[in-house]
Amino acid sequence: MRMVDVITNKRNGKVLTEEEIKFFIQGYTNGSIPDYQAAALLMAIYYKGMTEKETAVLTQTMVDSGETIDLSPITGHKVDKHSTGGVGDKTTFIVGPLVASVGVPVAKMSGRGLGHTGGTIDKLESIEGLNIEMTKQQFIDHVNEIKLAVAGQTGNLAPADKKLYALRDVTATVDSIPLIAGSIMSKKLASGADSIVLDVKTGSGAFMKSLQDSEALAQEMVNIGNHLGRNTIAVISDMNQPLGFEVGNANEVKEAVDVLQGKDIKDLRDLSLELSSQMALLAGIFDTYEEAYESLAENLDNGKAFEVFRSFVEAQGGNVDMIDDLSKLPQAAHDITVEAEAPGYIEGIDAESIGIAAMYLGAGRATKDDQINHGVGITLNKKIGDKIESGEALVTLHSDQQNPVDSIEKVKQAFTISSEQPHVPKLIYKVVK
Repeated sequence: MRMVDVITNKRNGKVLTEEEIKFFIQGYTNGSIPDYQAAALLMAIYYKGMTEKETAVLTQTMVDSGETIDLSPITGHKVDKHSTGGVGDKTTFIVGPLVASVGVPVAKMSGRGLGHTGGTIDKLESIEGLNIEMTKQQFIDHVNEIKLAVAGQTGNLAPADKKLYALRDVTATVDSIPLIAGSIMSKKLASGADSIVLDVKTGSGAFMKSLQDSEALAQEMVNIGNHLGRNTIAVISDMNQPLGFEVGNANEVKEAVDVLQGKDIKDLRDLSLELSSQMALLAGIFDTYEEAYESLAENLDNGKAFEVFRSFVEAQGGNVDMIDDLSKLPQAAHDITVEAEAPGYIEGIDAESIGIAAMYLGAGRATKDDQINHGVGITLNKKIGDKIESGEALVTLHSDQQNPVDSIEKVKQAFTISSEQPHVPKLIYKVVK
């Protein structure tokens, strides 16, 4: 088989065979197929697309390119949750303990942040001593004992995806739905869960800005999961403004703990309960969605989910005092308010701009080698639809700089104020099965 023939077939709109896809992925991973030929095929896929079967074969071959996690020693039906990335998205810290509180094992592999989206691992490391590097046996033991563990992604999960993504990034082929879906699902499938719930973000702070593109991506990933034998559903949720009120690392942990202790931060609580209910339903713990939602809401209110989170922190070496007294979490040196310049209603908050402003403070990475400052971040004082007076605080910046000019300007750009009360975007648009 010749790579030039595979490229020609896809360029001409043909459906690639399983053998052709495997030839490409295996050859590119082992170095026998050069970058220029791989780039040509990626561009052909970008323009011609892939069928459901082609995408499933591509994904499975990327899974097979490296190690897979065997979770069979864990008792029960393992369900994983993945978010396509957003600003202020700290649902893992609520969803994991909540699902574990009804006996569903959550064995989660998470990553670090890059750009305007925060990483789950970076946020967890705000807690002194918390260790996300553990042996496979420790990981399995933690899940069997407390039903929850979170670890950093192993470097050898789907190495073909890692190599392909680097090439997509420099060849303008990142935003191809089959390639995005294959990339995300290859890592999820290699992580070993029995079922998967996907939180697909849509809006200004999401990778997919339009609802139509978000629905297409969600359906593609659900099709892949189901085609490859994993029950998979997707929840399409809003990212036209940050989730909750906190953006950063330690302050996102704090807000998640607040919800676990019963505070009603409506969008964060509602989305966490939606994702948790879908996970518990896939695990077969409840007969109906309504039954799952009611039981999980009860465990959020009665403190059971918080106790699981506390046990999880302790099991992974974290300083539980920081959870019992949130003021002990890392804090920035200065609190700086950014005020509204005119009265009215908050019409829009560009989530991506807020994420970039937080990154400028040190809460995120512009490059993968940047160091995270766990104490800095942004607290929103208003959300879309809220009334505001001239001179009233839009946000509070938590900064180690006395005058973080770039962040202040980015925050000002993020907010749109109108004279009339605007439509508030829906939180959950659709569940794709």
